[in-house]
Amino acid sequence: MAVVQTVVSNAEIIDRFLDAVWQEAGLRENTLSAYRNDLAQFSKWLSNRQPYLLKASRSDVLAYLAASVKRGISAKSSARRLSTLRRFYRHLLRETLIDVDPTSEIASPVTGRPLPISLSEDAVTQLLEAPNAGTALGLRDRAMIEVLYATGLRVSELVGLALSELDYRSAGLVRVTGKGGRERIVPLGEEALDWLRRYLSDSRPEILDARMSDSVFVTRRGRSMTRQAFWQMIRRYSKQAGISAAVTPHTLRHAFATHLLNHGADLRSVQMLLGHADLSTTQIYTHVARDRLRSLHARHHPRGGPGMPVS
Repeated sequence: MAVVQTVVSNAEIIDRFLDAVWQEAGLRENTLSAYRNDLAQFSKWLSNRQPYLLKASRSDVLAYLAASVKRGISAKSSARRLSTLRRFYRHLLRETLIDVDPTSEIASPVTGRPLPISLSEDAVTQLLEAPNAGTALGLRDRAMIEVLYATGLRVSELVGLALSELDYRSAGLVRVTGKGGRERIVPLGEEALDWLRRYLSDSRPEILDARMSDSVFVTRRGRSMTRQAFWQMIRRYSKQAGISAAVTPHTLRHAFATHLLNHGADLRSVQMLLGHADLSTTQIYTHVARDRLRSLHARHHPRGGPGMPVS
């Protein structure tokens, strides 16, 4: 039976979709913003052909993806845009707002999975020592980098940490709500715990200057640090430390996972600490942690002599 379409603005349809996926999956604000941006871009492009998202056809979607590639976007970005459109139009189909899903027979672009860039343990040490811990802001920055490397948190999880999520006095644990609303408990480790305690007792009160905040890591304005500000901070300290690689907050998350595996941690444990829903997401780090794998192979395989390749 054909669906009777009523004229609903594209903005209203997008808002309804975002409300629905938020209620269904508890998606984080960053993911919802990415969905909104992808859909707004498609809506803007589509307006040159016809004005309604509800009336988009398979040829419209294919032409949009082709135009995006022509503008130079990567296969990965193209695949993400198609994934957004798929979820959007499947939702519209379930809600009987359309009778045909225009994305149903479109194959996803083939994307290679890039190996994560990681830092050596020496490079991480240089980065950790870059802030001047003799100042209030320097001590905060050192504590933030220590906590990030010790826990492997996502940058949004780090800057969004609340005091109520810390159990640093007794157990030395942090409780994090990650993607999809999944909660996990991550140990801090003695070194990061020491720097965190120093920051909370000495630096944070000075930065806040009698203001109140539930955020763990605060700025001079009494607010939590933004992801963008922390990204810039990491970039500044990596240059100061003489690290030639392009370092981002996610690079330290990669280093956390890689160094754990290099020192003998099992993949399931690393999966839990990172908050990955699927073990296959974590498995990519086994390709980076080659030093540990070669060592294990050399010691335990009957033909595992020095230099044996790891496949």
